[in-house]
Amino acid sequence: MSRQLTFDLPARPSHARGDFFVSPSNADAVAAIDRPEAWPNGRLVLVGPQGAGKTHLAHVWAGAEGARLTAASELETADIAALGEAAALVVEDWDALTPDGAAPAFHLVNLLQARGGRLLCTGRLPPPRWPIDLPDLASRMQASGVATLDPPDDALLANLLVKLFADRQIAPEPALIPWLVQRIERSHDAAEAVVAALDRAALASRRGVTRALARRVLDNGGGVTT
Repeated sequence: MSRQLTFDLPARPSHARGDFFVSPSNADAVAAIDRPEAWPNGRLVLVGPQGAGKTHLAHVWAGAEGARLTAASELETADIAALGEAAALVVEDWDALTPDGAAPAFHLVNLLQARGGRLLCTGRLPPPRWPIDLPDLASRMQASGVATLDPPDDALLANLLVKLFADRQIAPEPALIPWLVQRIERSHDAAEAVVAALDRAALASRRGVTRALARRVLDNGGGVTT
C-alpha cells in the first residue's frame, strides 16, 4: 500500500462579496460601504479589531468601485500624484502610518478631496486615537465617516468558521461548527487560531476534522481561549 502524503498548504482566503456574511455585528458597516455618496468629505474609515473583516469588506468595495488598494505604511515612498488621480482608493491600516508618511498622506487626502475621489480607510482604532503628529492630517481624518465592525455574534462566528475551513479546503464534521461556537473566544482571531490548530492536528493524525479532534486540541490549549 502506498503511503499517503500530507501537505501543510497555506490557506487561500476569499474576498468575494458572497463570502462576507452580514449579521447585526457588521450590518452598519456593510450599509455604509454601499452608500459612498453619503461619506463625509468622500471618506469612510472601517474600524475593528484584527481579523474583524475590514480587509474583506474593503476588497468588496474596491471590486465594486474599481478602486486601487495600498497600505498606509507604503505612503512614505508611494507615487502620491498617481494615487491622487484615482476615482476610488483603499488605504489599509491607517493607524500604522509612519511619521515620514504623514506629509505624503496629507497631500494624498487633499488631492482626492479636491478631485472628488473617494477614500476608504481601515484601522483597528478610530481616527481620534491614531498616532498622527501632523495636526492638519489628523483634522482631515477625524472629519471622515466612521463605520465599526463589532465582535462577531453567534451567527457570524459560525459562518466565519465555515469560511475559514473552506479557505483551507477542509470539510469539518457538521456538528463541529455549533460545538466550537459555544466554546471558543468570541473573536475572529480565536476562530482563525482554532481552525489553524485543527488543520495541523488533522494533518498530523491523518484524520478528518471532527468534534473528538477539536476536543483534544482545545484541551491541549490549541492556541485559543475557551
